[in-house]
Amino acid sequence: MAEAAPGRVRHLALVGCTASGKSQVALEAARRLGDVEIVTVDSMQVYRGMDIGTAKPSVEERSEVPHHLVDLADPGEEWTLARWVSQARAAVAGIEARGHRALLVGGTGLYFQALVDGLAPPGRFPEVRAELESEPDTAALHRRLGQLDPDAASRMEPSNRRRVVRALEVCVGSGVPFSSFGPGLRAYPATPWRLAGLWLPRAVVASRVDARLEQMVQAGLVEEVDGLRRRALSRTARQALGYREVLEHLEQDRPLADALDEAKRRTRAFSRRQRMWWRRDPRIAWYGTAENPLAVTARILGDWRRP
Repeated sequence: MAEAAPGRVRHLALVGCTASGKSQVALEAARRLGDVEIVTVDSMQVYRGMDIGTAKPSVEERSEVPHHLVDLADPGEEWTLARWVSQARAAVAGIEARGHRALLVGGTGLYFQALVDGLAPPGRFPEVRAELESEPDTAALHRRLGQLDPDAASRMEPSNRRRVVRALEVCVGSGVPFSSFGPGLRAYPATPWRLAGLWLPRAVVASRVDARLEQMVQAGLVEEVDGLRRRALSRTARQALGYREVLEHLEQDRPLADALDEAKRRTRAFSRRQRMWWRRDPRIAWYGTAENPLAVTARILGDWRRP
């Protein structure tokens, strides 16, 4: 890994699968160090009003430690990687200008890699997209993606229409596989960021996923989704974990228990894919704990302080 230039602020990226405790550890690290600002790497926390279901940091937490890239867009907007990268680079530049350190934390792998590796997001091809959107069968689109870009197809659910269409749009419009834009998603160049990964046993993560969703319901997730659906919701927002299933309960009379079971299943599957994504990156130093994520905070901070 490349060392930071003399005098340059050395930032940390904390990664890991959903429900692994990244946000807890990041907040505790920021409290202990005092000169840290958190940059959130989450494609759904950018949406205003999508608070409970995205496990967004609370108002109190954001007042205690600065958080960036939260509440940037209305839920009716289609959010893009290019917009996020632009905002993230500006946020990090501002943090450096204040003499502080950035702590990048979240689970959206493509966003993370685009920032730490300086990837250029692929372009837009509206005519191609319009043609793809005319095909109602998302599974058929996923099979087509599998022929053009097997690597990209293997990383997404066949039912995730937004991601499937976007990947196909790039493949068809640019003639280049979606999975290989920039230096390639399997390229791991030297980076001035220190990369740390939080690891918990799979069974523990699965239990935390289920418990967290139950807590979200108790905190008012169904009511939050009900309020959001009365406004325009983008395709991106409607596909968010938990939101899609609760929308099916509210709009299609799906029993709530069934919807929540599906949300848990889909979140656990997403967690497994995240784990596989992160484990491919040899630059990440992993910090494991049997159950309590905060147990590794001191070790992470000790390594971060080292040159």
